Order: sequence, then structure tokens, then C-alpha cells
Amino acid sequence: MKKEKALKAKNPNTYTGKEAAMYLVGLGGQNMIYNIIATGLYFYFQNVICLNAVALGWIFALARVWDAINDPMMGSIVDKTKSKWGKCRPYLLFVPPIVMIITIATFLNGNYAEAQRAAEAANGVGAVSAKMVFITAWAAVSYILWGMSYTIGDIPLWGIIPRMTEDEGDRAKLISLARIFATIFGSLIVIGIIPVSQAVNNALGNNPNTQKGFILVAIAMTVVASVLFELAGIGTKERVPVSEETKTMKESFKLMWSCKPFRRILISGVLRSPIQLMTIVVMTLFTYYYCDGDMNRAFDFANNPKMFVILIIIGGGFFIGQFGAMGLFPVLIKKFDVKTIYNLTAISGIPTGLIFLLFMLHPSEMAEVKNVAILGVLILLAGIGFGLVMVCQSMMISDCIDYEEYHNGFRPDGVFFSGQSFITKLSAGIASIISAYVFNAVGYTGKNIDDMNNALASGSTHFATDPNYAKYSWAMWFLLTVPPAIGMIIAILPTIKYEITKKDHDKMLAELIERHSEEKQAAE
Repeated sequence: MKKEKALKAKNPNTYTGKEAAMYLVGLGGQNMIYNIIATGLYFYFQNVICLNAVALGWIFALARVWDAINDPMMGSIVDKTKSKWGKCRPYLLFVPPIVMIITIATFLNGNYAEAQRAAEAANGVGAVSAKMVFITAWAAVSYILWGMSYTIGDIPLWGIIPRMTEDEGDRAKLISLARIFATIFGSLIVIGIIPVSQAVNNALGNNPNTQKGFILVAIAMTVVASVLFELAGIGTKERVPVSEETKTMKESFKLMWSCKPFRRILISGVLRSPIQLMTIVVMTLFTYYYCDGDMNRAFDFANNPKMFVILIIIGGGFFIGQFGAMGLFPVLIKKFDVKTIYNLTAISGIPTGLIFLLFMLHPSEMAEVKNVAILGVLILLAGIGFGLVMVCQSMMISDCIDYEEYHNGFRPDGVFFSGQSFITKLSAGIASIISAYVFNAVGYTGKNIDDMNNALASGSTHFATDPNYAKYSWAMWFLLTVPPAIGMIIAILPTIKYEITKKDHDKMLAELIERHSEEKQAAE
């Protein structure tokens, strides 16, 4: 133990406060872009231009699966990169403008519901026009291109963390802060993009769910987010020595699977994929169930204070749970194995599932004070588990990088952190398919959504209490709770026997620091 402390004191090879700040703000900007797409674009495709539900599901699913395959490829490219900036920084410097342009392009689409209505008026119910096909194709191609460009920046953004420091405590702190900043900046988009877009439409005298406001707001938010993203490349420095050895693409894929602890993380992440449904569905549910199609009603405190309070309790409960767990992680990791913390997150599946039970007992009364209070507590407990999962996953991947270097002499920063992106994207694809078929089964698709938007905008009905929308309501609450609850519980099955303990990792890291110090002295 004394030797390990002495080695750390002798090798303060870590980031400065300024670098950490620049990195975190840049990562925050990148996560803003992610949520402009994950929340904003999905809502836009589903509820504004009203793409066919099954088509929408397959567009997101196939694009994400392709992205997931791209991730290890990009990881291998990062690991082979040699430049004056390092392995990861070149991509962080030059990719943000490309991501910005393609993100904006995804919103520049036609209106599927209008095209469908015109086609059916001309040729009967079920008719398909060339315009409908074009709109769907544009959505698919632009989204796939976005995913590919985003991958080029995402892998090095997370892969640079273990290259910025050799100190385990600093690494855990930066990963924890990274998750917090990602959640805060991303949440600004999750909470803001829909109501701000609808407010712009209202100011223009349009239905809240028309295209123009969403396009204008998406452009403005994307430009700001991209400028922030650029700071991650400008403000960071890579300190950990670069491995001279490189791997081919085939060897990189094999390496991901042959490393036992890393393989467990991959399988666990895929089993947990239904939690991505929360990102896909939450804003749709809140917009319609609580706000009758216009999120601005939740912010109109003077005329509708109840909805504002509900938003604070529900949204605040989840984010407080997440942030509290993320902030507590550096303390927990000093006392417990990361494996233990990760496996305990399965408990959060229980309160998540209980939310659906609460809805089934009170299907049209989830805005009542008693039910909102219970919902807030359940969401707070669920948020704790979700927050810990995100930090633990990044920390475990970082440990696997050390594990591989310790045992085999090769440090796969890019390849292994591509696994994190691989999990997220493959999970989102699986979640998209689940949501597509559930929504299609209840008729929440195409011009049916447009008809609902018009009815709600005219004030002729209320979503939560209208029997015509009971199936829609059930689908939203089901998707938001039941599959994520199951995913959280079964996700720990592969990691019960996770190989890397805190004691073993401390020993590995101490020896790696000594190796790096000796290599540096030999080079000098």
C-alpha cells in the first residue's frame, strides 16, 4: 500500500482544473446534440411530421444497429491514430462542425401526415405517394449519416478520459463529473426543446406541433451545442503514454469479446436496453398526458400552477436521484467494489415497475396530488439506480482498459470506450423497435396523431380523460416503466461474477504507473 501511494506521489500525471472544466463543458455540449436528436428529433418525427410508427421504429433501430457496428471500427481507428495532438484530440477538434451540419439537416423534412392525407384523398385509404416515400427516405438517410458522424466524435470524447490521468481517484472523479455534466446539459434539451419549439409556434400563430418552430429551435440549439462541444478538443491534453502496438479491425472486435470482464459489461448493457425507452417516451407522455399536447401549459404558472408543480416533482425527483447518486459515487467507490455498486442498481427496477401499477389503479388520475406525490418518490428511487448505472459502466470500462494493458500489454482506450457507445446505440435500436410495435398496435401513428393534435389544439378534448385516447395513454405509461424495470433487474445477471475487484485493480494500476514511469525514464 505504501508503495502504491509513493508511486502516485512520484507520478502526478493528471489533468489540471482548467482542462477538466473545458472537457466537461465540451462533453455537455456534445450531450446537448445527442438529446436534440434522441428526444427532439424523435418527438419531431413521431408527433410533428407524424411518420408511420413502424417505419419510424425501424429507421431508428437499423440506424442505431449500424452505429453500434461502427463504434468498434471507430475505436480501432482511434487506437491506431498518431498525431501531434494525441489519439483522441484530433477528432474532438475537427468533428463538431460536421455533426452540427448533419444534425440540422435531419429536421429539414416534409410533413408525412399531410402527404398521407393528400394521398388518401386522391386514391383512397391506405394509398402511398412518392412524397410519403421521399419524406421517410430523407428521415432515414439523414439520421443514419448523423449517427455515423456522431460516432466519430463520441468514441474519442470518452476514450480521452483514461488518457488524461493515471490517478484512479482523479479518473473516478472526472467520470462522475462527466456523467453529471452530460445529464445536466442533456436535460436542458430534454426539458427545453419541445416547449420552446411549441412556444415559437404559438408566437407565430400556429398549432404548437407544427414544423417551423421545431426547425428554428433545433438550428439555434445545435449551433450553441456544437460550439461548446469544440471546447473538449481545444482544452484537453493526453498524458498517458501511447501504446506502440496497434490492432486490425478484426483483432479489435475479437479483443472486445475475449476480455471476460468487458464482455460481461457488453452483455449487461444489452439486457438493460429497455431503459432507453424512457428517453424516447417521457416527453411524449408528459406533453400529452399532462399538457394536452402543448408543453407550455406546464410553464404557465400564473394560469396553471398545478402542471408546473407536477413537472417539478416528476422531473426534479428523477434528476435529484440521478445527480445525488453520481455525486456520491466517488465516495462509494472508496469503500465498495464498483461491481457491488453496479449490481445493487437492480433494486431500482422495483420502483420503476410500481409506477405502472400506480397508473393501472388510477389511469386518468395521475395528476391528482396523492398520485403525483407517490409518483415523485418512485421516480426519485428509480433515478438513483439509473444515475449509478451510468457512472459504474464508464468506470468499469476504464478498469477493463487497465486490465487489458496489465495482462497483455496493449491499452485499448478507443476500442473499449466504443463499447459504451455500442451499448447505448444498440440499446436505443432495440427500444425503438419495442416502442414502434406497441404504438402501432394501439393506432398511435401517422395521421391519427395529427388528428389528435388538431383536436387538442382546439380545446375540444383532454387527453388523460378522453376514452378515445385510453390506449395511447396505456402504451405510453407501459413503455416508460415495465420494459425498463425488467431490463434493470436482468442486467446484473452477467456481472454477478465480474472479475475485477477494487483490490486487484489497485494492484494493477500501481504496477502500470511504475511501468509508465520506467518507460518514460528510458525514453529520456
